[in-house]
Amino acid sequence: MATVAPISAGAHAEHRDLSFWMDRVLKELENFRPSPDADTVHDLRVAIRRCRSVAAAMEEVDPDPAWPAMRKAARKLFRSLGALRDAQVRNEWVKKLAPETDPVRAHLQATFETSEPQLREQALRVAHKFDQKAWKRLARTLRQRSRFVPPGSLAAECLALERFESAKELHAKALRTEKPKPWHALRIGLKRFRYTVESLLPEQYAVWSENLKRVQDLLGEVHDLDVLSETVNRSDFVETEDSLKLWRQAIALERHERTETYRQLTLGKTSLWNLWRAGLPTNGRIEAAADALLRATARAIDPHAGRTSQISRIAVAIFEALKRTDAAPAFRDGSMRRILQAAARLHGIGAANADKSPQKTASKFVLDLAVPPGWSNQEWELLATVVRYHRGPEPSMKRGPFSKLSEEQQNRVRALAGVLRLARALRKCGIETGAGLRAEKSGEAFVLRVPGLADDVETASCLAAGKHLLEEYLGMPLILKPVVKHEKVVPLVPRQIPGLEVVASD
Repeated sequence: MATVAPISAGAHAEHRDLSFWMDRVLKELENFRPSPDADTVHDLRVAIRRCRSVAAAMEEVDPDPAWPAMRKAARKLFRSLGALRDAQVRNEWVKKLAPETDPVRAHLQATFETSEPQLREQALRVAHKFDQKAWKRLARTLRQRSRFVPPGSLAAECLALERFESAKELHAKALRTEKPKPWHALRIGLKRFRYTVESLLPEQYAVWSENLKRVQDLLGEVHDLDVLSETVNRSDFVETEDSLKLWRQAIALERHERTETYRQLTLGKTSLWNLWRAGLPTNGRIEAAADALLRATARAIDPHAGRTSQISRIAVAIFEALKRTDAAPAFRDGSMRRILQAAARLHGIGAANADKSPQKTASKFVLDLAVPPGWSNQEWELLATVVRYHRGPEPSMKRGPFSKLSEEQQNRVRALAGVLRLARALRKCGIETGAGLRAEKSGEAFVLRVPGLADDVETASCLAAGKHLLEEYLGMPLILKPVVKHEKVVPLVPRQIPGLEVVASD
């Protein structure tokens, strides 16, 4: 039997990423099969839960099917271990809460000890069927996929911040009630936050590991007591109401002690939530972290990342050129530039699916993503709509998502999708960068001067379709011209004629 150090020991001593935990699952599986006691059940469950938590976070960035396949591969084993673990934990609590002579304890113990062998056999059957070869193949694949979000990166900070904010909302809900479900949801949310930090932010985890584990243990004990309370209330044991009342009181007292300890640790100026939040992105860094996460998503999905990068640079250059000429309101709004940049980075993700409309596929994927920190729901929906109309038929006032928008939002879509369409057209015409691009307002038209632009019929035809939506927003023609390189003027030197004196004019 392979031996490994207990999972709970020295959790902060080294960085434990997804690869570590996927390997750990196989090692703990070797320990569990010959000896399915409480410790091996716990350690195997912990290893699986960490893998599943990281996969759930990474699926927000990378929709590769290997992530849900990994979670599915361990689902049956995880659930069977959970049922066995619950029986073992409840039995330990029963022993702790009452003496051996207590009749309710004797009845509950008999119930747990009768069901435990069956649950153990079921868990062992599932463990023996666990496909280790498939797990190893997934580990090799996901080791590569996880590189899209390197540990300690801004993208990793963004994922941790998302988990933090989700858990913090659950914390607020739990504090408003004593009902078990909100406290159980908080326990799960905090675990997801803890495991994300452990895998992706090793420096923060080295500082937070002890207090994260302490709070998680408190919430775990609250959950165990809630499950035991439910078991007692559903028990078919015939006993006096006084005995059952004493049990309910004992469980409630133990639970109250733990919830109060949790409140002491997480409320006020010294709240652990404040400590954790201080170690995550704040102010302008939130926007940078969200931007890094979007870039990671684009790298993970876009089959033509180089082309998308070129279009993105051209689109931003067009936006900035029109902003300098004060062309229209959309170009004066700082948030519009961020939305354009995100749309430019994400517009190519639909090209991976050749069977469906790329713009519709990309838009749906964006809407299915969690709204990143620092973004409002309205901004995110606008981003998805811009991606929806970056190519293909232009938005219609009569049908589709565009027709349901306000006039202001429709104009923003025209502006940003129009810029993106023009950037795509320019790239098709051979433009690879936005360097040197400038705009001018001339009479009743805007002139966009583009270095390296060919002056021929084919180019003009390509650009006519690409600029139409933007022209519609601007309300006047947009003329694209190549930048003319002025020839260097060489001053003429008068030829000296013998006997003729050259006199400079005044």
